[in-house]
Amino acid sequence: MDHAFTAGRDPFTIGIEEELMIVDAETLDLRNAIDSLLEEASDGEIKPELMESVLEIATHPARNTAEAGDQLRALRAQVRDTAAARGLLIGSAGTHPFALWEDQRIVAKPRYQDLIEALRFVARQELIFGLHVHVAVDDPDKAIHVANGMRVHLPILQALSANSPFWRGDRTGLMSTRTPIFRAFPRVGIPPRYEDWEHYCSEIDFMVRCGVMEDYTYLWYDVRPHPRFGTVEIRACDAQTRVEHTLALSALIQAMVKELSDHYDADRRLADVQWQMLDENKWLAARHGMDGELVDLPVAEKVATKTLARRLRDRLREHAQDLGSAAEFEGLSDLIERGNGAKRQIVVFEANKDLKEVMSEVVAATAPA
Repeated sequence: MDHAFTAGRDPFTIGIEEELMIVDAETLDLRNAIDSLLEEASDGEIKPELMESVLEIATHPARNTAEAGDQLRALRAQVRDTAAARGLLIGSAGTHPFALWEDQRIVAKPRYQDLIEALRFVARQELIFGLHVHVAVDDPDKAIHVANGMRVHLPILQALSANSPFWRGDRTGLMSTRTPIFRAFPRVGIPPRYEDWEHYCSEIDFMVRCGVMEDYTYLWYDVRPHPRFGTVEIRACDAQTRVEHTLALSALIQAMVKELSDHYDADRRLADVQWQMLDENKWLAARHGMDGELVDLPVAEKVATKTLARRLRDRLREHAQDLGSAAEFEGLSDLIERGNGAKRQIVVFEANKDLKEVMSEVVAATAPA
């Protein structure tokens, strides 16, 4: 398989993709209005997604989260201003608190229409919003090592990023409702462990020859190699309301990739962890966010999620400094100590039990003027 994991390229460059909501300025419900918001962007890309009420913004590759942050703020401001001129707003969270998937139109692109044909209800009800982070890696076997190693970190990323406690006008009891909604898709969640690049290619080739998917981009796992970009892509996180939280999580992910790359370069092996326990931690993170416990792997004991997050933050801080992402990395402390997006949405809701008030707060914090 062709790939861009090549020696000599700049490792650890970072790209950030955010799926945003297109919101009616009066009702605060979603609006099917993507076509009116698509325009050229000097600081990245503005693209459609599966539904006409969803907008994706994507940065160009950046050396660190400081550079990526400049792009991301410019993109959020651009789509905010474009939307405002059309009586619309932009919001960012893992789910819309009260919108209904039945009211959303599918974008008229062959890939999305084919997806609906193949998955039917499973795709139609996927009214969720995610954050995807790409980090460049300079060797294909190293990319597999990094993706394998990232699996143990996915639950803590999910707990930190949980930002979807409401769905269809209901408080679900979960901190990341986006997680079980997306779980209905095939080829999602914690990926299998690949031995090396050759093994990965053979597995992809087998699935393509079987006719179950067209290419590797139909693997929607929480972490995956992206050969065309030469990156490891992390897809576990809910979309973040505050841009500083997006950048904090991105800085953490970039530092994780560097640590695992160094681990590979030192010819070290990854600990063997049970897939079942990785998946169990993923469930615990979606259910409780930062307020619960996760199993500390490969040690078989439950530890407070906040304790694990603090330990990871302290261990990886030096990597973030080396990468030039130290300032954004420090935003993790805000997520750990003051609560993730889900916790903040719930605080707003508890005041008046008003989901429109929750959505108003989300919009106000997404792209402040």
